[in-house]
Amino acid sequence: MSHPLLDSRSLIYRLVAQVQTPDFSASMSSSFAWPKSLRPSALKLSPQSSVLSPGFTLMEILVAILILGLVVTTVLSSFNMVFSNAESLEAAASTFDMGRTCLARITLDLENAFILERPPYKPPAIDSPPDPYRFQGSVENRGGTALAKLRFTSRAHVALDRSREDGIAEIVYYVQEAPGGGLRLKRADNLYPYPRFEERSVDPVLCENVKSLAFDYVDAEGTVFDAWDSESPRIGNATPTMVAVRLEVGDGSDSYGFQTTVALPLVRRKSG
Repeated sequence: MSHPLLDSRSLIYRLVAQVQTPDFSASMSSSFAWPKSLRPSALKLSPQSSVLSPGFTLMEILVAILILGLVVTTVLSSFNMVFSNAESLEAAASTFDMGRTCLARITLDLENAFILERPPYKPPAIDSPPDPYRFQGSVENRGGTALAKLRFTSRAHVALDRSREDGIAEIVYYVQEAPGGGLRLKRADNLYPYPRFEERSVDPVLCENVKSLAFDYVDAEGTVFDAWDSESPRIGNATPTMVAVRLEVGDGSDSYGFQTTVALPLVRRKSG
């Protein structure tokens, strides 16, 4: 009588031997549909897939970071240049508008200038007060720069305090040093009775960063003067017929020049 354990082992050996025969493998392949993932051909590893991908080396990563840094730096520099140019253009436009507005104000005041004609004008005596409607222009030196100062009367009064909105005002254009450096053009405006002129902090500033200011005065014969005094007998107590204005404003090396010529509405000729 055979032992049960030995019979089982011999049965397993026979089955394994039968499975390993070519006929059995062919019959199994034809009679059973293997899933694609379990087919022997799908389970074979190619030589390439048996080797793991090495990935990026440290040198490649460093080179990539360097290139990225160069690109970011270039982009940021372009943005900074654009914003810097925009700020410069805005500052230049502001300076230009300020100079143009200042010249327009001077022109308006001169176009409305008021003087006394003969008669009733009479040349002042030695001990008499000066003509309140006199026309005077001088040149002053500020920090080595020749700057003009102009005093006259005009109907173009600007009522800052709204106390009186009309009348013949004494207008004085003068250049003053700014607290932070540089020069600025100010305009004094007072109604009659005209006070003794003094540079005041309350006088409005017409223009900042003034580089030069000049007035040229043209008489009836066409002669040009850089100063004028209608109280002087040397010019026969006359007033100019025209006034040429030259203004230069700017910050640093950039500057803008403005100029115009204004014909006065009233002219007093030379006496005699």
